[in-house]
Amino acid sequence: MPDAGMPDGGTEFSDAAAVAPRRLEVRVPMRWGDMDAYGHINNVQLVRILEEARIAAFGPPRGAGLPGIEPEVSLFNDVPEGTLALVVEHKIRYVRTLEYRNVPAVVQLWIGAVKGASFDIHYLVQDPVTGEDCVKASSHLAFVDEVTGRVLRLTPDQKAKLAPYIRSAAG
Repeated sequence: MPDAGMPDGGTEFSDAAAVAPRRLEVRVPMRWGDMDAYGHINNVQLVRILEEARIAAFGPPRGAGLPGIEPEVSLFNDVPEGTLALVVEHKIRYVRTLEYRNVPAVVQLWIGAVKGASFDIHYLVQDPVTGEDCVKASSHLAFVDEVTGRVLRLTPDQKAKLAPYIRSAAG
C-alpha cells in the first residue's frame, strides 16, 4: 500500500524510527476475523491492535476486568478512582498492508509530546515475519475527571513514568 501521507500534509512519522531513545515492544495477536476481503488486516482492526498494545504497555484503566500481568509501565492502572484515561485523537499512516499471520504483530511504542494535561503515544506496527513497517500512528490522550468532565493535569509521578520513553525534540 503506498504511503499517501497525512491529510494535513505533515510528516511527523517520517523520522520516528531514527530518533526514539527508548521504546516499549509488545506483541499483539492478529485474529482470523481481523482480515478483510483483500486478505490483510482491516484498517479498523488495526486501531484495535493499537489499543491492545497501549493497554499491554501502560496497563488497563482502573476497574477494567480482573488483575492480570503487570504492564511494563504502570500508568493507566494507577490513576486515582474517578479518573478516566481518554483518547482525544488518533493519527494513522498505513505504510503497507499488514498481512494476516498466525503469529502476533510486533508493536513498538514510545511517548511524544508531553503537555500539562495531555501526552502522545506513538506506535510502529511491524510485520512479525518480515520486520517491515506497516503502520505508523499516534494517539493523543488526556486524563479526565469522571464527575466534572474536566481535563486533569499530569502529576509529577505520571510525567516521571513517561520520561524514559519520550522522544526528544533534538533527536
